[in-house]
Amino acid sequence: MFGEEVMRNGRLRFMMALALVAAGAALFAVAFRISLSLVYRIFYHANNVVEAIASLPLWLRFVVPLTGAAVAGMIARLRSGPAQGVSNVMEAVALGNVQLSLRTTASRVVSSWTAIAGGMSIGREGPLIEFGGALGAAIGGASSTSLTQTRVLVAAGTAAGFAAAYNTPFAAVLFVLETIAGIAAPELLLPAMSATVIATAMTRAIVGIGPIYGQRAFELESYVELLSFAALGGVAALAAFGFKRVLASFEDWFERHPTPQPWRAMIGGALVGTIAVWMPGVAGNGYEPLNAMLDRPMLTSAVGVILVVKVIATSGAIASGVPGGIFTPMLLVGAALGTLWSHLVGLSTATPLSAGSYALVGMAATTAASIHAPLTAAVMIFELSGDYPIVLPLLLATVISTSVSRRLGSESVYDAELRRRGLGWDLTLEGRRMKRRQGTVSDE
Repeated sequence: MFGEEVMRNGRLRFMMALALVAAGAALFAVAFRISLSLVYRIFYHANNVVEAIASLPLWLRFVVPLTGAAVAGMIARLRSGPAQGVSNVMEAVALGNVQLSLRTTASRVVSSWTAIAGGMSIGREGPLIEFGGALGAAIGGASSTSLTQTRVLVAAGTAAGFAAAYNTPFAAVLFVLETIAGIAAPELLLPAMSATVIATAMTRAIVGIGPIYGQRAFELESYVELLSFAALGGVAALAAFGFKRVLASFEDWFERHPTPQPWRAMIGGALVGTIAVWMPGVAGNGYEPLNAMLDRPMLTSAVGVILVVKVIATSGAIASGVPGGIFTPMLLVGAALGTLWSHLVGLSTATPLSAGSYALVGMAATTAASIHAPLTAAVMIFELSGDYPIVLPLLLATVISTSVSRRLGSESVYDAELRRRGLGWDLTLEGRRMKRRQGTVSDE
């Protein structure tokens, strides 16, 4: 009887902790988003970061990102403890090595917020995901949950942060299963789904309902057109491979030329600022130019320039040590690639192709090749667009892009982060095979 009561209390404590993690991650995401909007409105009299940077004189377009990066770099220099990222969340969930510090994460969040407010070319999903995971670890520790329950709370917080960032609850659950954990255990799946319901409901109640990139309508001209989408999947894998190579090149350069913070971050800020002088659309995570690309036709040359400069600006910003995400910038790169592909294929067809539909499929395919999570990418773009008929091209393109990426020997961006920390694993039917830099391999 006493044992049953203890178990009941333990389950109740876990459920209360889960609700706190989900609600905390959602409220934090909303506050993060609203505070940035207030900065753009109060200081720039603009609705978003692109409008804010575009409204400035040319010299300030350079100075503002540089200043934001400098402040972010100074915060990073003052931060105590090792740097944290999505790879730490993966390690905590998959291996049970829960060493996530809410204090360190808060410092990274402030650093990232400052850089984003200054127009740095990074995504805001990174700090939201990290905060959700760290909050799960902190509440798990405070409520004296078991190690297994704490790992689940970290995963649930990660899912809640993702759902609050993109308003995509299904994709958030799949992101945790495919990318963070690499498993679909019920004890992980059900809490993650519960957390995303709470976080998404709260976010929608405060921010609004509906796909964040607007409702889309797609119609497949014929099943032969699937061949075009399949080819786009292969091209997307090459684009993602190139993006990761550019990022790796910047990281290698910074390793060969050790520069302390904040000077290192200022180099990234100077790069973004230089590009923003003549192309302010490079500022921020890419949400604004992506919406413009989906809503109206754009010149092929303009789309090509957006693709190239976004890869360079984001790679330089991330490699400079400024905390931020690569997920949303990758979506913009994929949209630009899909748009270019529609223009190219349209030259050989009598019927004009829907550039918006190809942009959506390009977003999914490029993201899938980057994080090696095809189902997450396909479902995410479906949820972002609210367009059911596009599901078939999404699934086809993401499967091909992920397969080609793996055949090229390209790691996911998160696997590469793990490898730099001396960790990694292969997922097989037999389970997870751990890899270490020293060459030792163990089964789990």
